Amino acid sequence: MVNTFWTPIIVIALFADEPILTDKIAKAGDISVPAVVIGELFYGANKSGRPEKNSGRIDRFASDNVILICDTETSRWYGKVKNGLRKKGHPIPENDIWIAAIAFQHDLTLVSRDEHFGEVENLKLEKW
Repeated sequence: MVNTFWTPIIVIALFADEPILTDKIAKAGDISVPAVVIGELFYGANKSGRPEKNSGRIDRFASDNVILICDTETSRWYGKVKNGLRKKGHPIPENDIWIAAIAFQHDLTLVSRDEHFGEVENLKLEKW
């Protein structure tokens, strides 16, 4: 079993009850989500046509899962990741740099469908 760390697109797929996720989740170890992802989900909820309903779903999801926050150690990893991307000339969205930094900090496998995470060297990554 692998301890996994999810991005917004995976949580949204979970909310949409995508069948492929059922098997993957059953085989996953501990699941955690960065606070940055929860923020992105709330942003999506607030711009949706049903902000209260969608925010409630996110609240329930967050209360049922481990939410990892950013701290000084995360910031150290952020600096390493962002500098590595700068050297390669392949920037990715800022929030995704924070997500990668948290994954490194906690030695987690990042689960995403976002191709640009492949630009981050040595990141343990799974595409669901």
